[in-house]
Amino acid sequence: MKYAGFWDVVPEICSVLAPMAEITDMVFRRLVAKYGKPDVIYTEFVSADGLMSQGRDVLLRDLRFHNSEHPIVAQIFGSNPEICARATEYIVTLGFDGVEINMGCPDKAVMKQGAGAALIDDPSRAIRIIQEMKRAAGSIPVSVKTRIGTRSDVLDEWILRLIDAQPAAIIVHGRTAKELSLVPARWERIGYAAKLAEGTGIRVIGNGDILSLDEGYRVSRANGARGFMVGRAAIGNPFFFSGRNDVTLAERLAVMREHACLFKELMPWKPFVHVRKHLAKYAAGFKGIKELRMELTRANNPEDVARATEVFLEKQNKNNL
Repeated sequence: MKYAGFWDVVPEICSVLAPMAEITDMVFRRLVAKYGKPDVIYTEFVSADGLMSQGRDVLLRDLRFHNSEHPIVAQIFGSNPEICARATEYIVTLGFDGVEINMGCPDKAVMKQGAGAALIDDPSRAIRIIQEMKRAAGSIPVSVKTRIGTRSDVLDEWILRLIDAQPAAIIVHGRTAKELSLVPARWERIGYAAKLAEGTGIRVIGNGDILSLDEGYRVSRANGARGFMVGRAAIGNPFFFSGRNDVTLAERLAVMREHACLFKELMPWKPFVHVRKHLAKYAAGFKGIKELRMELTRANNPEDVARATEVFLEKQNKNNL
């Protein structure tokens, strides 16, 4: 039997922050929860094998979360059903609202382990993993994130296997692993999966190419999905899930400075270079911003970010006089 848990109480069409490696860390998630909280938040994925190894403490940094992030789902990857089950048992003790197995990551190193999208080509193992994780999860629901195939579209067969395993939710990225994000997401295929899951109690959520909150709701309704997951469009824009279209450049830059300071405070073990990918995105999409973006790529601390921002805003004010 599946256990739907919090998935049964979120809105009929829910908004979800996607798990993104080296992106959805504790700092970014906290800012998203503060400025435009979605209905569900995900951690970046962690290795089930790693959680069960002596190196667990390093990975646990990626699973730290703030109370404001609930409901929050921990995503893991792995290919060994027993180890995935043990990792699930451990995740339950950490206070997460759900746990998910990644069956869609196209990274070659992950797939080489028989994990991520490689599990699409090994459905018997994939189903055993889901079954073992459900047994281990007890009080929290188990979900699956996947794609429509590895090298070609095999959704017709694959989605039926997943539905038979009865996870609480299935998140479908509308591309194959081979396609990465290089072609438009096939939302009609996500809709096909949603139709097959009707009446099962399994929530099918779509992922791919959502550029605004309004678009997420519109595309979900049009295709019968019960939610949408957003990744890239939210990077550098913690306001995304608020639906605001009037966020000013000054607001974005203020939150960018906050992001830099929180990174130094909460993640002191990581070099500042790791936050630069966020900073450049905060400053994207506005006219006359190129010089600031170049400065941000060289920032080594929050002070550098603050100085670069102050210089930019001073120049803008002078130009507007």
